Amino acid sequence: MTDLSGQNLPGFDATTDYWQTIVTADQLDQSPLPPYASSYPAKLPDGRYLVLPLRGMPSSPERCVASLIANQASMDVVEQLALHMAEAAKAHEFDVVVGLPTLGLAFAPLVAKHLGRSRYVPLGYSRKYWYRDELSEPVSSITTPGKGKLLYIDPNQLSLIAGKRVLVVDDAVSSGTTMVSGIKLLERCGAQVAAIAVAMRQGTQWQARLRRTDGCAIPVVGAYDCPRMERRADGWWPEIG
Repeated sequence: MTDLSGQNLPGFDATTDYWQTIVTADQLDQSPLPPYASSYPAKLPDGRYLVLPLRGMPSSPERCVASLIANQASMDVVEQLALHMAEAAKAHEFDVVVGLPTLGLAFAPLVAKHLGRSRYVPLGYSRKYWYRDELSEPVSSITTPGKGKLLYIDPNQLSLIAGKRVLVVDDAVSSGTTMVSGIKLLERCGAQVAAIAVAMRQGTQWQARLRRTDGCAIPVVGAYDCPRMERRADGWWPEIG
């Protein structure tokens, strides 16, 4: 068997040790300001930092993004991020929490619990035999750009969201493509998206896309913000524009 454990993308760290701890400003072992080398310190609402690995974008070698893979993070990190998401979501009125797959489902039950809800409604990519094709929506994302993936809701859970205001939970929003698919599906099911809660708001591309059918912008709260990065002579800097 070939040992691939030490192989990384050129110029980027392996991510084994990332996503596992949240540190104070005194514990942070890099500057919170650019230029960045291979990691980005995301500042949380309580003043602590979650250090994230930078990952290259294959389609654009001069750009990279900070990465969070929730199901590879420690349970404490996921718990703390969910707490910040829930706290921010309290500013909005909604009836039901809805989780988007795949990594949004790591946060949705915790966010719902911290908001005093006894359950949440998960959307999914896996089609059960009793699902209906008309209750699906095509989806792609920056990390999984392939075609053919569909977002589903279980028909048995329609009554939980029809006519209700929903809080949509996901791990991150970047281009907004996945979230738009979720919004379309939920609106077709009779739900109104009152707000969105994510762990990471990445860049600004999503801002113009996340709107209701009436044209109103949907509020998006997050545990932290991350810019997209561009390469300069001395390292990685937040992208301008």
